[in-house]
Amino acid sequence: LQPRLLGIENAPGLTEIVATPLLGYAAILMLLVVPLLTMRLISEERRNRTLTLLFSAPISMTEIALGKYLGILLFLLTAIALTTLMPLSLLVGGQLDMGMFGASLIGLILVVASFAAVGLFMSAMSSHPAIASISTFGVLFLFWILDWSGAGTGATGNILGYMSLLTHYEAFLKGIFDSADVFYYLLFITLFIVLSIRRLDAERLGT
Repeated sequence: LQPRLLGIENAPGLTEIVATPLLGYAAILMLLVVPLLTMRLISEERRNRTLTLLFSAPISMTEIALGKYLGILLFLLTAIALTTLMPLSLLVGGQLDMGMFGASLIGLILVVASFAAVGLFMSAMSSHPAIASISTFGVLFLFWILDWSGAGTGATGNILGYMSLLTHYEAFLKGIFDSADVFYYLLFITLFIVLSIRRLDAERLGT
């Protein structure tokens, strides 16, 4: 690409050509992998009838849910860190736009954290890991393609487009760090963690 880029004014650099597309593909890969990693978080405990023992422990439902969530999130962050080493290796022979790369990386972390929160909730709702995995992928895929549904005009289209995980992630990939996008992901994560806590609490009380 270098000969062609030399003739283009304000040509894209390594970050736009290599780094951000890699992080974009990483999010799609995580969309497929996270349901498989989160499906056993709680549903396996329920299937093995060890969830009752967990409820009898001197810890709250919030601590159980957060412990499960933070455990899988730490694993996913390790995978993201290893993925980040690949574009960073370009610094050996070139330059990266660290602002755009940093924004894209933050976006990927928020997206994956959102995936894990949905996985936790669907695992809390299911008694079989396979069902939890399929339902997690279904919910994530729905929130991913809402951007396509919101492509039309009108208030409904704008609302659906705003609810899409992809819409907010694309802004990060362009190097745009908007606090509204960060707030969206944090609200999304908090919602599904709270729903997971409520589900565990309801099951503990037998309601």
